[in-house]
Amino acid sequence: MAIMTVTPGGEGGPAPEKGMKFSDVLADPRISERWQRVKKWFFLRESTYDMTNRCNIRCDGCYYYEGDKQFARENRDPEAWRRLMQSEKARGITYVVLAGAEPSLVPELCEVCYQEMPLGAIATNGLIAMPESIRYKIHISVWGSDETSLAIRKARNMLERQIENYRGDPRAVFVYTFTRENIGQAEPVARMLAAEGCRLTFNMFSAPVGYDGRLRHTADSLRECRKAMIDLLSEYPGKLLFSPYSAVAHTHSLGLHDLFGCSYPRMNPSTDIGLGRSFRQYRADLSWDRAAACCVPDTDCRDCRHYASGSAVVTARMFRHAADPGSFKAWLDYVDTYLAVWVVGYEKGPNLSDHPVAPPGHGLF
Repeated sequence: MAIMTVTPGGEGGPAPEKGMKFSDVLADPRISERWQRVKKWFFLRESTYDMTNRCNIRCDGCYYYEGDKQFARENRDPEAWRRLMQSEKARGITYVVLAGAEPSLVPELCEVCYQEMPLGAIATNGLIAMPESIRYKIHISVWGSDETSLAIRKARNMLERQIENYRGDPRAVFVYTFTRENIGQAEPVARMLAAEGCRLTFNMFSAPVGYDGRLRHTADSLRECRKAMIDLLSEYPGKLLFSPYSAVAHTHSLGLHDLFGCSYPRMNPSTDIGLGRSFRQYRADLSWDRAAACCVPDTDCRDCRHYASGSAVVTARMFRHAADPGSFKAWLDYVDTYLAVWVVGYEKGPNLSDHPVAPPGHGLF
């Protein structure tokens, strides 16, 4: 999984509406204030790292156990990881996403990464608590109720155990992944997390290459997911880190690549700007392959609606959203959401747009 690289000036796209300058868009004090707040983070440049090829559970539709990366031989030498992080800093990387199979199985390696690169996130199933000394954001994957987790992830009492490990932890964000089958479970899960003081965001199941199983979305399930997301936004303010535009971008009939154009090297031939120049996806043996590099390798790109992908793909398209105040407010909400999800200490502000906005050049669905 990966976060974003914002590259204002790094994309083509429409200029502001005829007769409207960017300064006109910023004339609204709320827009101007939010713009000033988020643009301070445009220095983020990220890559992702598979910390291990082992996991303590096995989930239906898992991305890690597709393709060749699962066969990489683990490098468990902390000093090798330290040298990698130092070389990453030297080439301009400022943010790391530690994933793999399950990074909590190698906390000593995660600790080394944190010592060298203090901004980052860890993607985990949450069944093993990460040491408090590692001050990265911790994304805890939730795929439905405990009954569903038992069926799909082969783990008992999963949500209960995740909450026990991360209740009250400011690093923690619970990431509810909508599948075709668990839409109705989102509200009771959100209610339980809110009651425990936990914060939540949303993800969409995106099929791995060749996957045609029961979790893959349909046109109907995409619409149902959007309605559930919007409803829950109003029901759990302050606990749900999301926005109406986030719901639109991730439940559209078109995937993120067709809507916005994917920035990751796997789908982006450019080696001169943005993610095409800087992003790498390292395997557990510390190798990487540009042809396969994206935030969730082995995803079917046409079906990609990952929250992690959007954090790069949508945010990188600032200029095409700057054509009018309505689109720019929606984009600022999206960026504000991603920063709150991915950066320790960043607090999400109120959404500027209280209704769904269509992506530039497309309809709402």
